[in-house]
Amino acid sequence: MEIAFTNPVYLWFLIAIPLMIFAHFVSLRFSRKRALKFANFPAIEYVTGERIFSKNYSMLAIRLATLLLLILAVSGAVIWYEGKTADTDFVLAIDSSGSMLASDFQPNRLEAAKRSATVFADSITGKTSIGVISFAGVEYIKQRPTNDVASVKKAIDNISVELAGGTAIGSAIISSVNLLQNPDRAKVAILLTDGQSNVGPSVNEAIKYANENHVAVYAIGIGTENGGGFPEMNLSFLSKLDPETLKKISNETNGKYYEAKNESELSAIYREIAVSVTKKLSLNLSVIFLMAGLVLLFAEWGLMNTKYRTLP
Repeated sequence: MEIAFTNPVYLWFLIAIPLMIFAHFVSLRFSRKRALKFANFPAIEYVTGERIFSKNYSMLAIRLATLLLLILAVSGAVIWYEGKTADTDFVLAIDSSGSMLASDFQPNRLEAAKRSATVFADSITGKTSIGVISFAGVEYIKQRPTNDVASVKKAIDNISVELAGGTAIGSAIISSVNLLQNPDRAKVAILLTDGQSNVGPSVNEAIKYANENHVAVYAIGIGTENGGGFPEMNLSFLSKLDPETLKKISNETNGKYYEAKNESELSAIYREIAVSVTKKLSLNLSVIFLMAGLVLLFAEWGLMNTKYRTLP
């Protein structure tokens, strides 16, 4: 849970709080000096049981609380918290680098990832929107967020291994965030990769950008512990999963990390995300703070004309 401000510049008005405290006690001092010195003041205090010139701490507290609430209201205070909602935008970011041709999934990681992503699209209900990105050394927008499942499945099917060398996980996250810009809906990026980021913006930059835009990243690591080879390409090296990078991404964006050792596990992971994902929700506190400030303002007015009324 965190509090953000849409107009943080107005927080500078908080400087007025210590100034108000100073002015309060200075005005009391001058009021004492200007007061008429009636001999019967001690008698009035004795009868009423109250000091004629009290420091009015309660009034000061009300005024400070009123000022604080009004400043927070104009600053656009928004509280972000974890919760579930049907109003969600997703982006599927699928690794299409050369390492996704590894044979530890049949016929390779990429084809298994595409089939499982299609399962996810079929599992979505309601007005949920889905976008699709593939990425290798650079990212490729295949489909902007839409609730047209047929278009989403077609975009997934059109993903193929890209010629751009490397795996730009940072770029994929940043592009996913850029597609998730509807402020009225929860935003989730589902990153599927073997986790070996080696080009493009750093993972740390991408995490910061996702958090600034309140996008949760759910990372899926695809690959077996032993890794997969490339028999069709006559290459002898193995491509292995790098789970630590993906755990870092999901943990630091309030998402969740999964590992898929086979295609059935991968499909089950997608189904779980479709029905139980936790999303970042927001509550605008400006109106609440404004109403509370007005209530205290009227309370102060009432007290000033009754209990704390100044003697003529």
